[in-house]
Amino acid sequence: MIRSTALSLATLSLAGALAWSALADDPHAHHGHEQPAQATTQPASDVVKAYEAANAKMHADMSIPLTGDADVDFMRGMIPHHEGAVAMAEVALKYGKDPEVRKLAEEVIKAQAGEIAFMKEWLAKRGK
Repeated sequence: MIRSTALSLATLSLAGALAWSALADDPHAHHGHEQPAQATTQPASDVVKAYEAANAKMHADMSIPLTGDADVDFMRGMIPHHEGAVAMAEVALKYGKDPEVRKLAEEVIKAQAGEIAFMKEWLAKRGK
């Protein structure tokens, strides 16, 4: 329960950070008033680039050939999903300032690392 809550919070934090960053970086955005936000040609901040890279890697790595074995497919898909959560948490630790977010990021890294190890071991025992 705590692990899924931590992951859900990390995912929501990423979505909020990306949305806020898009608004904050766009000089044409007026918080929903007047014209819709225009695309900006300004380079993305290091934070946005880091989250985008983590997200792109996670989704690419989750695109696995499925076997039809629900257990194996779950484990193989969840490893990159958890690795993505770790990568996002690392971005939060590198750039974030809020102590609660940093604490959650540390907890996410610890929990996800343990689960990744378990899933890899589970697959190895079955020759997958």
